[in-house]
Amino acid sequence: MKPWIAIAALVAPALAGAADVPQMSSGYVFAQKDGKALYAASCQGCHMANGEGARGAGFYPRLAGNPLVQSPEYIVHRVANGYRGMPAFAGMMSDEQIAAVVTYVRQSFDKADAPAVTAGDVRKLRQP
Repeated sequence: MKPWIAIAALVAPALAGAADVPQMSSGYVFAQKDGKALYAASCQGCHMANGEGARGAGFYPRLAGNPLVQSPEYIVHRVANGYRGMPAFAGMMSDEQIAAVVTYVRQSFDKADAPAVTAGDVRKLRQP
């Protein structure tokens, strides 16, 4: 086999999955604006696509049916500041992005009629 064919065969699978890589700017800030896209890029790896959470190398709490998700204050605080093994996203997401992902989680995995969280809500709840 020619060397360039072997290299192409090794690189092709990595390039095929490149579209699934979270889009971040050079400053390590998420580029997505939509709550669903932000969830897929930043939350789904641990909490799973359906919000059911997981156990394995760690414990990743379920979001679906979790009564704590009903509290916008609780979930904004967790997303912005992190907790235990969960990273803090305050430096990687704007208030608008945190509001979008929190609203997506609350309306997708908790109650479809949950009120949207606004960027102003996030701004008030961020730790200084």
